[in-house]
Amino acid sequence: MSMICKQTSPSLHIPTSGIDMKGKCRWPLKEKVVVVMGATGTGKSRLSIDLATRFPAEIVNSDKMQVYQGLDIVTNKITEDERCGVPHHLLGVVDPTKDVSATTFCTMASHATNSIVSRGQLPIIVGGSNSFIEVLVDDKEHEFRSKYECCFLWVDVSMPVLNSFVSQRVDRMVERGMINEVRNIFNENADYSRGIRRAIGVPEFDHYFRAESLIADKETRARLLEEAINAIKINTSKLACRQWEKIYRLKSLKGWKIHRLDATDVFKKRGREADEAWENLVAGPSTEIISQFLYNFHPAVYSNLMGMRAVAAAATH
Repeated sequence: MSMICKQTSPSLHIPTSGIDMKGKCRWPLKEKVVVVMGATGTGKSRLSIDLATRFPAEIVNSDKMQVYQGLDIVTNKITEDERCGVPHHLLGVVDPTKDVSATTFCTMASHATNSIVSRGQLPIIVGGSNSFIEVLVDDKEHEFRSKYECCFLWVDVSMPVLNSFVSQRVDRMVERGMINEVRNIFNENADYSRGIRRAIGVPEFDHYFRAESLIADKETRARLLEEAINAIKINTSKLACRQWEKIYRLKSLKGWKIHRLDATDVFKKRGREADEAWENLVAGPSTEIISQFLYNFHPAVYSNLMGMRAVAAAATH
């Protein structure tokens, strides 16, 4: 499922959250933040870009491995082209040998969020490290809930479908050069419990790299490589399951109001059909949810505004 930057229609001057539809001032006590959640591979980054190109927004990364510099393929960092010009924060900014604790992340994320709000933009926090998001939002020390009103979006895909996609994605990562990317940082004395070396896709290659120069038999080396790749697929699927369970716990046990968007059918389609399904099942509904969240628009009002945007766009051509 590819991410495509599409030309958006000219934006209308839509009232801010400080004015209701009757023109009465009702200044909010809190600024607003959108949080995009989901298991690995479900399309969180794609949705964040869709939203950031439809609303005046900037993106804050909340993936604990993507905060590190390097290993862009292994950590699945969104590329410069895929960002569509949207400013991203906390992406590839930390020394890969350092550890980033939840507290450190929260400090960085809070600073980025405050900075975005100060520019009159909407912060969109996106990533799969739900434990970091939980601490950021719920830990009283960070006072996040006292400052911000959050809208949570959950991009969900059924596990059997997602596992198949994850397996194919790992194969594509290998084709893009993941093996050499990891080989370049391989160190026999490396500590896989620290920094970016904890990322899935790094420790799994350790045995293969150690044996690579010692084993002349090509079949044996090929078998070891296949075992490493399969281990990455298995561990990624396990991660996805843990992430799903974490989000479900936040929604069902902690009472977070999370909007679930089922993207399963998107992953069963290809090409234009997949893009249409994404818009109908994920991007479109999310846009309506955020419009209501930001401007208290009823869906019917939002639909009328979108119609006006279409007319305005047609008039410019």
